[in-house]
Parts: sequence; structure tokens; C-alpha cells
Amino acid sequence: MWDQPAQAAGTTQNEEHGAGQMWARVIDDAQRLQLPTKFLKALPPGFIHIEFDDLRTYAAEYHPADHRMVLDRSLSFNAAGRILKPLSKMTHKELEVFYHELFHAYLDYLTVIDAQSDEAGQRSDALLHFATGQQACRYGEVQITPILQRKDEVESRYLTQAESWEALNETWAVFIGWAVWNQLEVQHKTKQSMFQEPRHATHWIRRFKTAFETGEFRGYYVPEDPDERRLARKRYLAHQSQLTLEEAVVLMRQVLGFQDAFIERLMTSFGSTGASSCSTAGGRAE
Repeated sequence: MWDQPAQAAGTTQNEEHGAGQMWARVIDDAQRLQLPTKFLKALPPGFIHIEFDDLRTYAAEYHPADHRMVLDRSLSFNAAGRILKPLSKMTHKELEVFYHELFHAYLDYLTVIDAQSDEAGQRSDALLHFATGQQACRYGEVQITPILQRKDEVESRYLTQAESWEALNETWAVFIGWAVWNQLEVQHKTKQSMFQEPRHATHWIRRFKTAFETGEFRGYYVPEDPDERRLARKRYLAHQSQLTLEEAVVLMRQVLGFQDAFIERLMTSFGSTGASSCSTAGGRAE
């Protein structure tokens, strides 16, 4: 470390303190809403730089190069574009978007610490190893829907490393956002956690099965080829390349922190043991 002017050092300390307070509020709000906090607690305060803008094309954006999350001003306090509004004041849809972006930040964080230090990466090895295995096994060659409205018309694509990582990242984030939105929806009337109310658990599992069967858990990627990008800014995955049950179980357990009894109940409803569909995938759902 080099010496800093006292004023600059003070500013840095104030920023760190502010980031710590903001992040503590996010976790406290999530706990009060009985929403997942496992992966939020793993993210250090200040890792994500949150900004607000009047977004037109996207609901939100995450830029891993500088760990920057750009949210629409509607997610800021009084829509002023300065600080994040309390989670309790967000709609279910806004919380879905927020958790979607938070997951992008989490996977970004795991990648960063894995690259920086083997020791620091021990905590995240299982999930990151599973992700890279799935990237090679499932997202290197995918089925896409060239015309989004025609879901039955599909084409095969061989993806680059960057494209396949984005396809996995977006597919998994879609599920994280979906899981949070549906948890809020089933808990809305009674305010009881779906892990404490069996009827809520049944409702959520039923929704999951329907979404799985209809192919809702599909991500996308932005083509690297500029010629293809002129035809389509995004390529959406087809039903055949959506999230697998195995991936969902790993995310529920390792990221969302869902209870084992709940996950076992879901797997029983599918008549599945959660066996790996990829011979190269080595991540364990623990």
C-alpha cells in the first residue's frame, strides 16, 4: 500500500462505510421478506457498483469488466437515481430483475476470486467447477429459436467460449429471478415462508414443473460475429437447451440456500435422482 492524502483516504473510508451499510440493508430487507440471502452474504460490500439510469432497451444491465450494475431509476429511492430503494418497496417484478442481476454479480465475483487466489477460491470451487463443466457439456452446442415467436423452429449453433459462458450465465440468472418472483407470489397472501407452509411449497413446485415443461428457463447470448449480430442482437435458446433439472437443483442448494427437504420433495415429484446429464460435470449439489 502507498500513502494516500488524508482527505482521499477519508473519502475511501466513507465510501466503504456507505457500501457496507447499503449491503447490510439489502440483506436485512431480504431476510424480512423471507427471500434467499445465502449468495448475498457471500458477496463482499462494495464489490458491486450500482448506478441508475433511464433504461429503454433493458430492464437492467450488469457489466463484469468493472462490476457495475445499472438499474432503472424506478428501483431507486423516490426514483431519484441516487440510492437503492428498500426491497420492501419493490414490486415482485422489480425484485425478480434485481435478483437476476445480483446473480450475475455473484458469478462474476466467483470468477474474480478464483483467478486471484486458490485459497480464496475454495469456498466457490464447487459451483464454479460445476458451471465450467456445464458450459463445456451443454452450452458449447445449443439449439436456438431464430425467430423468437416461432418456438418450434430451431437451429443448432456452435458457440464461442464467450458466447457459451453468457448463455449459461443468462439461463441461470433467468431461473434465479423466476424462483424469487414465484416465492413472493406464493407467499403473498399469508406472508409465511414456503419452507414453513406446505401449501406454499406445493404451489411453488407445481409452478416450477409447469415452467420446466413449457421451456421458460431459457437464456440467450449476444453473437460475437458482427454479421450475425446485425441480423439479431440476441440469440435465444430453444426449449431443448433450457436449464436442466440438475442445474436447477444445484442453484437451489448452493446459491439460493433452499432447504434439503424442499429440494428432495421437488425431485420426488419429477421421479428423479438428479443424476448428472454430463459425464464431464463434476460439481456436487451440496
